Amino acid sequence: SIYLCCEVSSFFPSTSQGITMAHILSAVAGSEVDVVPITRVLISVSDKTGIVEFATFLASKKVELLSTGGTAKKLRDAGLTVIDVSDYTGSPECLDGRVKTLHPKVHGGLLGVRGNAQHEKEMEDNGIGKIDMTILNLYPFEATVAGGAEFSQCIENIDIGGPSMLRSTAKNHASTAIVTSPDQYAEVMATILEKGGTTLKLRKQYAARAFSLSAAYDSAISNWFTRQLGEDTPVTARVYKPEFPLKYGCNPHQKPSGISSLLNNKLPFDVLNGVPGYINLLDAANAWQLVKELREGTGLASAASFKHVSPAGAAVAVPLSDVECAAYEIKPEDALKLTPVALAYLRARNADPLCSFGDFAAVSDEVDEATALILKKEVSDGIVAPSYTPEALAILKKKKGGRFIILEATPGFSPGELEYREVYGMAFSQKRNDIVITKDHMKDVVTSKKDAVTDAVVRDMIVASICIKYTQSNSVGFARNGMMVGVGAGQQSRVDCVKLAGRKVRTWYLRQHPKVLALPFKEGSKRQDRVNARVRYIEGDFTPEEKIRWEAQFSAVPEPLSEDEKSLFMSAADGVTLSSDAFFPFRDSIDHASKFGVSYVAQPGGSVQDPQVTSACEEYGMSMCLTGVRLFHH
Repeated sequence: SIYLCCEVSSFFPSTSQGITMAHILSAVAGSEVDVVPITRVLISVSDKTGIVEFATFLASKKVELLSTGGTAKKLRDAGLTVIDVSDYTGSPECLDGRVKTLHPKVHGGLLGVRGNAQHEKEMEDNGIGKIDMTILNLYPFEATVAGGAEFSQCIENIDIGGPSMLRSTAKNHASTAIVTSPDQYAEVMATILEKGGTTLKLRKQYAARAFSLSAAYDSAISNWFTRQLGEDTPVTARVYKPEFPLKYGCNPHQKPSGISSLLNNKLPFDVLNGVPGYINLLDAANAWQLVKELREGTGLASAASFKHVSPAGAAVAVPLSDVECAAYEIKPEDALKLTPVALAYLRARNADPLCSFGDFAAVSDEVDEATALILKKEVSDGIVAPSYTPEALAILKKKKGGRFIILEATPGFSPGELEYREVYGMAFSQKRNDIVITKDHMKDVVTSKKDAVTDAVVRDMIVASICIKYTQSNSVGFARNGMMVGVGAGQQSRVDCVKLAGRKVRTWYLRQHPKVLALPFKEGSKRQDRVNARVRYIEGDFTPEEKIRWEAQFSAVPEPLSEDEKSLFMSAADGVTLSSDAFFPFRDSIDHASKFGVSYVAQPGGSVQDPQVTSACEEYGMSMCLTGVRLFHH
């Protein structure tokens, strides 16, 4: 089946009495049978993938092959007997091939209603034979446009005969089968072998797909032609091919649910293992774009840890300090052995390990054994990556009892310039946010400490800015040492974003406090339990019942971490970068950010309050650059 979405800017003409209706034709009576044997086929394809094998199969079933031009030559070169359409019709191809199949013997053979006495008599009187199947592709119009061809060449690649045969065959699907893609050949052959011909169900399915293809093709031509005139596009058609069903949508009651590709395009991922859900795939799509852009923007292996379509963490491959090793539970000597991609994911996961519980991971480089071993011990739903070593794949396929989701990104995938979304019966479209943040966006330092913006600072500005590009707005992000250390997502007030993310920064810092690192956990405690216990120790706001259960995890009851101890430890925090997806409307965000060691700020600018915000940065000794790029994400 195929889904067709159309965005229409004008409707049928109307009169004062209502909509003007054209004359409606009555149905033409004829016989309807389930299985139609194939005796004659018309073949005209631009994509010749698999056509020789398909035609050879048909010839082996005594099917007569009609064809044109390059297709006929290819089949003859393969040793097949082919009748040229020009010989069949008695009319030569003419006008530089513009007229080949536009002939009554072709369209009459496709449109003639079987079992209708008048149609069959007229076909016999005019020497029109029945054509039981059409195999065709349309001229590659969109590829011609994408290749930058001149206007006249694009016009020449508008197919006329193909869509005409396609529609004729699809209209008469009660008796004729329209095959429009190599991915249908195997099903047709299997059906013929099993049933002795095409079935009515198959013919209806293929007719629906053919009409959708025709609509999409005409829409592409219309959109392109209108753009050449500088006018608004009158109609946009997008044709979707369902790829696989999903258990449900965002919630269990949202059924049915599924994933579709744009017709004649691949999905951005192949599923190597597991059964992804609706939110899993939303996470994967956003996380994969994030790590790709981090890789491009920094030149370093990159990783992200996603939950509910926002990053819990993101990072690039920067070596760990000894205290970070202790906080992340890895020995310094083992950290030195980590590959760049493993190091990036270890950092991304440890930005906010409480929120990363059950994450969807993404990495920019091939997943190796070292990365797979890190994932093996974490609670995670799945991962998307460009590729996997055999050793890594074997490890990950065993995770979650074989249910761990493994997605492999489609090489060279292009999502297109425009993106569309349907919400409450409305179709939204916009140019995709394809800007990649790089060091060039960090050149406009508007504070006095310009030399403080080193290469390492620029790296952290890029990490934070790309991270919030894929975070639900409003959002801010804090970064240090090549990793996010606090993400504040989805708040209506920007200062609330800063407060939310700042709380996470404080927790990240205090996880490195000596008293936190020395917590005496009992032997056999689980990794995530230790993560959660450390965070609660830092927060300290236990209920009496909760504190009893928390203390039971330790061989000795830990001394509390006092507010004075926390404040003293946080007073040494510095070198943190803050990035915002839009301008700061007031200086309050800078005032609050100063509590968390922020030394550097990156933001779009453009507010009437920019001078106040700049002054606030100067007062706190922060360096700030204006990127000029707003990064809202909804």
